[in-house]
Amino acid sequence: MVFRLSGTGTEGATLRVYLERYVGTDGDLGMATGDALAPLIAAAQEVADIAGYTGMDQPSVIT
Repeated sequence: MVFRLSGTGTEGATLRVYLERYVGTDGDLGMATGDALAPLIAAAQEVADIAGYTGMDQPSVIT
């Protein structure tokens, strides 16, 4: 889990959140990304309180 501000200042900057999860060769590699990362997404929200600071309850861009 990595949090990074992107932009030239704190106002109007973009908060980028990078999440990655290891799945072994015997794991479900066909799982939907959102389902696979759901526990990490919840942890990121709890750790950073993104919705509390930004008022946004979902990302504007997912790549």
